Amino acid sequence: MSLLESLLGIGGAARGAAAAVGETASVRRIAAALARLPAERARYLAAFAYVLARVAHADLRVVEEESRLMQEAVREHGGLDESEAALVTELAIDQGHLLGGTENYLVTRELRGIATRAERLAVLEAAFAIAAADGSIAESESQEALAIGEELGFAREEALAVRSRFRDRLASLARR
Repeated sequence: MSLLESLLGIGGAARGAAAAVGETASVRRIAAALARLPAERARYLAAFAYVLARVAHADLRVVEEESRLMQEAVREHGGLDESEAALVTELAIDQGHLLGGTENYLVTRELRGIATRAERLAVLEAAFAIAAADGSIAESESQEALAIGEELGFAREEALAVRSRFRDRLASLARR
C-alpha cells in the first residue's frame, strides 16, 4: 500500500473484492460518505461530484460560488440533505485537488460507463454551469468542460452546443 493510499484510507482490504470493476480510488472514497444509498447510486453521485470538481478546479481555484453550485447540484441529483451534499462536495474537491491528472480521466471514464446518456448530458450541463458560477467561464474551464464532454462520449459538436447556452459568460468572447 502506498503512502497516499494509507493517508486517504484506501487500499488493502478497501481495494479488494468490494470495489466495483473500473472503480477509482476517488469514487470509492467519496461514495463511502453515501453509505445509506445503494452502492451503484453512491458510485454515480461520487463520480458526478468529482467531475464537477474537476471543472471547478480547471482554473486552479475553486471559488465559493462554484462550491455552492456543486453542492446544490449534488443535493438535487442525489436527493441528499444539505450536510451530505456538503460532505460529498468537499470530498470531491479535495480528491480532485490531491489526485487530479490521470484520475480526472479515469473518473470521467468510469462515470461514462455507469451513467445513462441523459445523466451524462446532465453532468455536462452542470459542468458548464459550475464553470459559469462566478460570472465568467475562463478558457481553461471551457476547455476542461469540453474535454469532459468528449470523455463522456459526446461528439465535439454536441459539447459545443451545450457550451453555446453559456456564450454570454465565455471570457474569450467577452474580450472581443
